[in-house]
Amino acid sequence: MNKGIIQIYTGNGKGKTTAALGLILRALGSGFKVALIQFLKNRQDTGEFKMITKKFPEIEIYQFGTGKFITKSAITQEDREQAKNGLIKAKNLIESGKFDLIVLDEINVACFFKLLDVPEVVKLVKSKPENLELVLTGRYTPKELIEIAELVTEMKDIKHPYHNGFQARKGIEY
Repeated sequence: MNKGIIQIYTGNGKGKTTAALGLILRALGSGFKVALIQFLKNRQDTGEFKMITKKFPEIEIYQFGTGKFITKSAITQEDREQAKNGLIKAKNLIESGKFDLIVLDEINVACFFKLLDVPEVVKLVKSKPENLELVLTGRYTPKELIEIAELVTEMKDIKHPYHNGFQARKGIEY
């Protein structure tokens, strides 16, 4: 691949991480070297984590989160440290030059919760090698990131089973 772009999957609808995982699968099938960094996540029982580690060990996957659901009013120092460590890992992987595709899953939410400094994330994204495809996922994408991306897709919530009391289902939502 000669030129990689910056892609963002955002919005309040379901499917942002799912779309990124689909792209990972497509890229892997084309022989790309792939890394996935998950911010705000630390669950090794999810379908994607189990499948990647068991069936696709060539995908480098990293999780940086406490494993707890966080809200803007209940952020801990550990949440901040995990996000910062995720950003350091992202910087190292981006600078390594060995990947064709890197997905920064939920990095937009980490910015929204002020776990990460938006100008620092913008600087990192802008520093990507020309041939690297870089994907950022999560709702609440800062406008500064939207401005520098070449592709922005918004997932819009029109109807969702959560509104009728459905809980997240193993194998479908995680």
